[in-house]
Amino acid sequence: MTITISLNPEQERRLAKRAAQAGQEVTAYVHHLIDRDLGAENLDAILAPVRRNFERSGLTDEDLTALVEEVREDIWREQHGRPSKTS
Repeated sequence: MTITISLNPEQERRLAKRAAQAGQEVTAYVHHLIDRDLGAENLDAILAPVRRNFERSGLTDEDLTALVEEVREDIWREQHGRPSKTS
């Protein structure tokens, strides 16, 4: 598929700058943006069951954050034999 779009000069300048920062030609960079966006749809589909289960669990965002921190701290302690500096 070939698509032609019109960009204003500022959009063109910003796109060229972002592509250069990524070390890519503009065309390759636009392909990357499209692939990333289309991949995000797949990630949403993959995460949908996890999100449903989280909603059903009754946990709040704060509960989940505390749980993740607890597990992170346990892993740190196992690897280093002492509490992390953030504890």
